[in-house]
Amino acid sequence: MVIPVANALGIRVAADLLDRWRESFAPQLQPFSTTRLGVDASGIGQPAKPTLDIRDTFHVYSDDDWTWLEEAEFADLSLRTRRALLHGRAATGRLRDVPDRTPGLTESRRTDSRIVWWPSLLRRVGDQPLLSYIENGLPPSRHSEVTAAIWARAGRLLPGAANLAGKFPASSGPNCFGNVLAAAGVGDGSEWVQRKPFEAWLAAHTEPVRGTKRDHLPGVVLVWRNHDGLAEHSAVTIGDGYTLNKPSQGWFSPHLVWTVQETTAASRYKGATLSRYLIAG
Repeated sequence: MVIPVANALGIRVAADLLDRWRESFAPQLQPFSTTRLGVDASGIGQPAKPTLDIRDTFHVYSDDDWTWLEEAEFADLSLRTRRALLHGRAATGRLRDVPDRTPGLTESRRTDSRIVWWPSLLRRVGDQPLLSYIENGLPPSRHSEVTAAIWARAGRLLPGAANLAGKFPASSGPNCFGNVLAAAGVGDGSEWVQRKPFEAWLAAHTEPVRGTKRDHLPGVVLVWRNHDGLAEHSAVTIGDGYTLNKPSQGWFSPHLVWTVQETTAASRYKGATLSRYLIAG
């Protein structure tokens, strides 16, 4: 039996998963962008290749130059350099996020408000910064509200949906397209699915529909497309006004059950249009 030790977004989290989260959120060796540093970056840190989890935590996506530092190396840098490295950095805390009497923060409190979530600091303050990072203002999953009858009706078109709902992935990679396909019985949701196979599945197994009148039914695939018509995000209705939605490919992004309204509100993209497709019965 899996014994939960934490709760994030209304989902129970077991100890082994929480351990992996800590390593992804507060690793010993962390990336820092030096592209817009404004100071001499020569000799700072070391090169390294991010894992998928670390890439998603710190947004190591761009063509920026990145250097990698451990806690002692970072502490030895000048205040100006530390401030520059933390400006606009993802997964960076503030002193207001930690208790006033946390040991080891006296110097930081006197010099700057930004802090790095090093493993040593996270051990002292506990997991709340990690859990807050994962939740980040998102509504909790409503999978516990979905009745057996709703899942039974959804199962004809979405045989994999019930098994996915209310679960976090083991690591980064599984994305929204894979979430929809796995709900429909194609794959298990553990892989990153690209646009081309997703579009091929849409063409073969769904038909376009207009308006919101079918949103209460299971099997309506919601697809957000950019200016060029390329799919950017997708979710699927499971019935009674609920959807199954995985907001991103990140380790921190679970298979959430939200209402259709919550899903559309959280999935708006600038310039994107929302299309609907009904899975053929």
